[in-house]
Amino acid sequence: MQKSDEVDILVIGGGPAGSTAASMAAKSGLSVKVCERSKFPREHVGESLLPASIGILEELGLNEAISNAGFLPKYGATMVWGKDETPWSWRFSETNKQNIHSYQVSRPIFDEILLKRSAELGVLVEEESSVSKILTDDSNRGVVVTNKMGQEYFQPAKFIVDASGQSALLARNFDLRQWDEHFQNLAIYGYFAGAKKLDAPNENNIFIESYENGWVWAIPLNDDTTSVGAVVDSNESNAKLRKTDPITFLKDQLSMTNRTSHMLSEAELKSDVKILKDWSYTTSKMAGDGWVLAGDAACFIDPLFSSGVHLAMMSGVLASAYAVTCLKDKILGIESASVYETTFRQEYDHFRDLALLFYSSNRTVDSYFWEARRIFKEENYFSDRISFIRAVSGQSVRGYERVALERGELPNEFMSAMSLHNKKSEDRNAKLLSIQDSILEKIPCLAPEAELEKKPVLAEGEFEWGTVITTPYRKEGVPCSNFVANLLMEIDGEKSLSKIVEGLSTSASEDTKKQLLKYSIEAISILFIEGVIDNLD
Repeated sequence: MQKSDEVDILVIGGGPAGSTAASMAAKSGLSVKVCERSKFPREHVGESLLPASIGILEELGLNEAISNAGFLPKYGATMVWGKDETPWSWRFSETNKQNIHSYQVSRPIFDEILLKRSAELGVLVEEESSVSKILTDDSNRGVVVTNKMGQEYFQPAKFIVDASGQSALLARNFDLRQWDEHFQNLAIYGYFAGAKKLDAPNENNIFIESYENGWVWAIPLNDDTTSVGAVVDSNESNAKLRKTDPITFLKDQLSMTNRTSHMLSEAELKSDVKILKDWSYTTSKMAGDGWVLAGDAACFIDPLFSSGVHLAMMSGVLASAYAVTCLKDKILGIESASVYETTFRQEYDHFRDLALLFYSSNRTVDSYFWEARRIFKEENYFSDRISFIRAVSGQSVRGYERVALERGELPNEFMSAMSLHNKKSEDRNAKLLSIQDSILEKIPCLAPEAELEKKPVLAEGEFEWGTVITTPYRKEGVPCSNFVANLLMEIDGEKSLSKIVEGLSTSASEDTKKQLLKYSIEAISILFIEGVIDNLD
């Protein structure tokens, strides 16, 4: 078997996770190769993006290319879901002031833009090349590739990023995949021409409608095409699909809807109908010595909140940082593995929890599908998810959680946990307001569980050593500046805030002391609201 020249990083898969990882690694000056089994552009479902992806596109230098591609701007969503059958809309601008829109994209075009950017940044992109075997031993790390001419060769690499999508090559080889029993659904979808749009100003929104057997989506694209799919119970639908063809099955499902069927009354199916049977899953391990899983190769969650591309690109950034760190500093790389996995898994868990809640909150339909998803069997599940409760209580950068959840009928245990958290936040805000004039004389005390730790933190394209604050609701740790770290280290439960600042600024000028005092008050106030500071007495 022929052997190719070794590369620093070999990326399996050229989708959003793989191309993002490859581009970010190339920006770090490393040699990178992508092996992609398809020829781009290629069809792929998942057209609706979230604002959280916009910052990554900017980092990749793709703002202009994406804005010039003709994709429809997506300002929010319209749904038939929640307490009644009346459609309602939410817009990103309600909770996300930085990025008030994302895009409804044609995935063949969008994915090709990302992969071409990798090539522009110096990545060797090899399409129509399938990986059949992965070796992860230090002495013989690489992959066996079959190229478009049918030639098989060995591609050695110092590090492997598996972004092979739901093929999940490494996860299958290592038996890492864990199926999620709470999302036993499948999706069946196709593309229609001539569908009616929602009324302005919601004409570019994704439309989601719950119905007897599940829910359907309708995503308007820029060429008078609409992506339309149904999410249904996997077991029940597999039995029906054995007795009919996918086109008939999809049309039957759409005929059961009210508004979606009206939107499609004059539309024509212009594509094959496809089925996604592998559903929500995660993996028991996402990063190891010389390898990392990114995007769908690591986990996949129900598409209810259009999280797929966001999770893929976010993990691509993190996977590249992990790979670059491992190649530069072996010890730091080993420590960064858990940070990669914790960060990625936390974002995955957020969308999973949100989907679980949203399914259980829908009361628009009484049927087997919805009744089965209203019964949540894990006692105290939501009340124990403190970080999730905190996220949906605030103004999340994702831009919709609280707005969406307010429309449904939520489980009592979740509402109780939310009320308790909100009451604590209100009490802390009131306390802070009452001591504004005397805060410098107050004695801050750290929460018993709060700790300062030295851990890897994400920097410019790689991980570096930093200081993080960990608490029970922020177990992954929140990076803090040296100033905040020094401030926290001086808190002993005896010194007032003014004494602490005085000790930190003994050799500073008067102007600097004033600035330090201002920053200290701001930092202590935020840390008190966050619960890192337990008392200010």
